[in-house]
Amino acid sequence: MTAEHEEPGPVNARGSLRGQADGGGGAAVWIPLAGLLLGVLLGLVLQVSISFELARYSAVAILAAFDSVLGAIRAELDGTFNDRIFLSGFIVNALVAVLLTFLGDQLGLDLYLVALIAFGLRIFNNVALIRRHFL
Repeated sequence: MTAEHEEPGPVNARGSLRGQADGGGGAAVWIPLAGLLLGVLLGLVLQVSISFELARYSAVAILAAFDSVLGAIRAELDGTFNDRIFLSGFIVNALVAVLLTFLGDQLGLDLYLVALIAFGLRIFNNVALIRRHFL
């Protein structure tokens, strides 16, 4: 049985956050968003500057991370969150996106656009599903 097909429960053995924060999982859903907001605020306060050569790499890595966080929120709301899937997806998606960008740079192609479009579509899809959950 895979993690996507587990029975949702208060706390499952696969690492669900449901039930750990407030007994019902409500506050645990907001932890990834709070971390993301804190990271954005720190980046703005510290005025981090990225060179032009690394801007594409940073863009795809940030979109991959944002996609993973929204996917984790959606999975938690669906009761199927798995911390191993989240962490591996977070790292692997960012690495694949950066490697695709690097390969595109070596070939003289804008392959980073493929990652931007793919992650952009997934982000909008996850946001729509999260919104529907609350409506």
